Amino acid sequence: MTIEARIGIIGGNGWLGNAIARAAVATGAVDPTRLTLSSRSGNLGAATIPGVHWTRDNGELVDRSDVVVLSVRPEQFQGVHIAAHGKLVVSVMAGVPARAVAERTGGDEVVRAMPNAAAAIRRSFTPWYATPPVSAAGKQLVQALFDACGEAAEVPLEAHIDYCVGMTGSGAAFPALLAQALIAHAVAQGLPPAFAERAARGVVAGASQLLAGEGGDPAQIVQAMIDYRGTTAAALQAMIDRGFMGAVAAGLEAAAAKAAAMASG
Repeated sequence: MTIEARIGIIGGNGWLGNAIARAAVATGAVDPTRLTLSSRSGNLGAATIPGVHWTRDNGELVDRSDVVVLSVRPEQFQGVHIAAHGKLVVSVMAGVPARAVAERTGGDEVVRAMPNAAAAIRRSFTPWYATPPVSAAGKQLVQALFDACGEAAEVPLEAHIDYCVGMTGSGAAFPALLAQALIAHAVAQGLPPAFAERAARGVVAGASQLLAGEGGDPAQIVQAMIDYRGTTAAALQAMIDRGFMGAVAAGLEAAAAKAAAMASG
């Protein structure tokens, strides 16, 4: 779907705002001449995208846009002063309720979305929630915008977005943590660091593609490996026994708590 609406991204020089803009332009979802990005500092650095309009004035951005994307840190939101009545407002801020977004911006139609760092390579899984006033056309636009960043899916409850702050918003970093742990253990056993890193990348970025194929149900894969009672079963069972599931749950809960604290602070 080609988006005909004019889109403005507040915080367009930040890593996420710029990733969304680049993905939208690269996939042809948005013509760059219909895209306006704002930079609080005015320092665009390497964020310039040919054909896109840049401004330091968020008021100008709103005037030029039908859709306003809020891509600022939650604690910076109090410093955003715009009048977006009649616009579709899309927030990618963690922990800021749709009600607060509507009250501060004056937007009637509000969407909350939770993309992640993989948007930079157009592989983000992005859940989004639309408040009741959002039209069917607005929902189609949001789906197309975040499909350009990878894959997107609507959720029925705003609470699901709050949960996804940890699972999808932060989750892009979890494979890197696993790879780091694999590398550290291999190096401790005397393997060359370059080899250990290459092997870990092969496991985390390569072998994990099993999940993308047919029969890629995670629970079935794990159970099949455990039932085989081989070396993989021994490794999986040891990780589970040492609290792997609990550690993941603690991480997700910590992300949600941090988001709430950032939004209230």
